[in-house]
Amino acid sequence: MVSTFFWYNSQILNLIFAAFKFTTMKKIFLTLITVLGFYSISFAQQSNFEWGVNVGLNDAYITQNNSDFSSSDIARLNVGVSGEYYFNDAWGLKVKAIYDQKGWGNGYYIDANGNETDGLDYHLNYITVPVLAAWHFDRNWYINFGPYIGFLTSAKVTDGTNSLDVKDNFTSVDGGFSAGLGYKFQVSKNASIFLEVNGESGVANIAQGTTYGSGFRTETGSFNVGLNF
Repeated sequence: MVSTFFWYNSQILNLIFAAFKFTTMKKIFLTLITVLGFYSISFAQQSNFEWGVNVGLNDAYITQNNSDFSSSDIARLNVGVSGEYYFNDAWGLKVKAIYDQKGWGNGYYIDANGNETDGLDYHLNYITVPVLAAWHFDRNWYINFGPYIGFLTSAKVTDGTNSLDVKDNFTSVDGGFSAGLGYKFQVSKNASIFLEVNGESGVANIAQGTTYGSGFRTETGSFNVGLNF
């Protein structure tokens, strides 16, 4: 059973990461899924535990505290694994581990000589870990809500052809609140497909020092498709 579990996960992840070609991210993400895998195996004989995998499209941008500022948005991706423990038919505790691509579009960059370049995209990549209450208010429908913490793995500014590493200009940890609405339907006795709309709103300032000002927060909306077991 254990070998089958890890073989199946490795096949899914190898297909996903072959498309993305993120070598470092693959190592980090495989570590997280291994930990979650051991956790799910420990509950495998219990009908009140469910784990899943998903992929989704992010619509990401940033806002600024005490301001009407909102950046241009940018389309990015996410890949995640999850585990949910059901306390009863209505409530559960869900933990996710997500490779989460965030950022914003049409930004600017000022180099060491004071030269400004406009029309650039910022790609901020995180490992995001939400801890969520899950309310199953219908046989198929559910709502997730709770806090998340995100660990910055890379940050680059790009014009579409060339990119520059700007990770030192951003804080290493992000945090905020996550909420989502989902619908799942059975495809077999032990598996279901789910569709989920999710939003993440940061509460932490992601700008390091004064390079980009202060009080900038991540905002992300996503549409996800996944498989639960």
